[in-house]
Amino acid sequence: MAKYGEGDKRWIVEDRPDGTNVHNWHWSETNCLEWSRTFFNKLFNNLKILDGEGNFHATVKKVEKLDGEAYVNVRKGKIIPGYEISAVISWEGEARDSDGKILHKVTGSFEIPYISDENADEDPEVRVSVKDEGVIGKSLREAVIVKGKPLILEKVRVWVESMSKGGPVKDELESKKVAPPQRSNSVVAAAAKKKEAAEVVAVAKKVKKGCKTISLNEKFNCRAKDLFEILMDENRWKGFTQSNATISKEVGGEFSIFDGSVTGENLELQEGKLIVQRWRFGSWHDGKHSMVRLVFEEPESGVTVVKLTHTEVPEEDRYGNATVVENTERGWRDLIFQRIRSVFGFGM
Repeated sequence: MAKYGEGDKRWIVEDRPDGTNVHNWHWSETNCLEWSRTFFNKLFNNLKILDGEGNFHATVKKVEKLDGEAYVNVRKGKIIPGYEISAVISWEGEARDSDGKILHKVTGSFEIPYISDENADEDPEVRVSVKDEGVIGKSLREAVIVKGKPLILEKVRVWVESMSKGGPVKDELESKKVAPPQRSNSVVAAAAKKKEAAEVVAVAKKVKKGCKTISLNEKFNCRAKDLFEILMDENRWKGFTQSNATISKEVGGEFSIFDGSVTGENLELQEGKLIVQRWRFGSWHDGKHSMVRLVFEEPESGVTVVKLTHTEVPEEDRYGNATVVENTERGWRDLIFQRIRSVFGFGM
């Protein structure tokens, strides 16, 4: 053990006069929501969607709303972004005659209900609406869907890429990088061999990536069979998650939820008592699956206790994000159990 005052200097923060987080060695978290709002406004400011196609013109008006959470964690210089946001972006369009005279004006919006770090490799859902349901309004909406959705997704990918590089702390991280000192050829060769060996070990560890288990007990004011039916009914699932779902009610049947970001298979089903499924997120390493076990108990009439055990949840996804377990647990609490309570009134 090192004597007092002789420890690794990277850990000495509180004793420094400036309290600096040296080379970002310690865990730091930066809230990126306000930065993201500014970033989105810059991305979509006066973005032209249609410019005379079919005598239609359309432009993004502004970002009406951006809610949720967005943050960047930094540990040992490693960037770990986390975000679950939704956005509403307004647009306005015009139909003109051959002389450029405006014949009709409409307004509408792009709604992006769910952008998540767990689905960073997938384009989010974009819903296009128009406030005018007349013939011209509908025609403009169809044209905006064809031309506008790809533009919106392109801009969203710019934000996702920027978050992966550190978001608002990117420049700070770049400025803290220290150039290595010049070394002799023998030292460089030895360092190269050491690095190569470390990479081999890292690859081996990646293949055998650690997993964790999530355990939750949730109470609901309802019958067990009612809650079981909600979780196994794709139409109700679409209702409380506001996302697309396809769910088989048969053992061995497959399911796809949250617009396809989660897929799996039913392994065991006992109505009102038990659901056992194989789960995986699209952002996980190929071939990686987890196991979900939901046990339903009714300790008293009209009260149901759900015991969730979600095993083999990987600690990292294929992009190096180390918040998989945390995000998965939060998803169960906020995006599934809490939304069931709010939509169906099963409070507790």
